[in-house]
Amino acid sequence: MRANEQCVPAGTEPQRSGEDFQALVRSQLPRLLGLARGLTRDDVEDLVQEALLRAYRSYRTLKDDEAGGRWLQAILVNAYRDRLRKRARSVDEFAVSDLDDFSLFRTIAEEDPFPYSDTLHLDFLGAFGREDVYEVLLRLPEIYRTPLVLCHMEGFATREIAELCDAPLGTVLARLHRGRKAFEREMWIYAQETGLLRSRDE
Repeated sequence: MRANEQCVPAGTEPQRSGEDFQALVRSQLPRLLGLARGLTRDDVEDLVQEALLRAYRSYRTLKDDEAGGRWLQAILVNAYRDRLRKRARSVDEFAVSDLDDFSLFRTIAEEDPFPYSDTLHLDFLGAFGREDVYEVLLRLPEIYRTPLVLCHMEGFATREIAELCDAPLGTVLARLHRGRKAFEREMWIYAQETGLLRSRDE
C-alpha cells in the first residue's frame, strides 16, 4: 500500500457516493493543479486526471473524510513518481561544492541590482511573480523539486515527505537543504537571463 493511501478492513468501509467524490474533487482541484504544476512542466491536466481516476477506484478505502485532500495529493505524487519510473529517467543531482559555494544573500549584496534600495533582498524576491517561481522550480532536478514543493508549497511534514518519496528521513532533509540552495541559485540565474532585475529597476 502506498504512503497515505489509507485503507480500512473489508466490510467496514464508509458508505460514500459518487456525489461525495465529486464534492471532494471540486474542493481540492485547484490545489491538485497547483501541486501538479510544481512537479512537472508537461501534461499537468493529464497527471491530475490520472490521479483522480486512481482515487475514484479506491475512494471507498479512504479512512477519514477530513484527510481527503492529503489523500488525493498523495495519490497524485505517486502517479507522478510512477510516470518517472516508466520513462526510466535518470536521477540528476548537483555537485555539493557547486551549491555550497553559492549564497544568494551574498550575491545580491555584491551585485547590488537595486542600488537605490534600502530593502535590497526583499526587492529581489518581490521581482518574482508566481509564474517566475514555477519556472525556477521546473529547472531543478526532480529529487530536489518534489520535496521543496511538498514542504514549502503544500505544507507536508518532512516525515510525510519521506513516506511519499520512499526515502529515508535523513535523505529528505539533505535534499531539502540542497534543494533550497539550488532554488536560490536558479533564481539568480533566471533573473539574469530574463532581465527580471532590469525591468524591475526601470
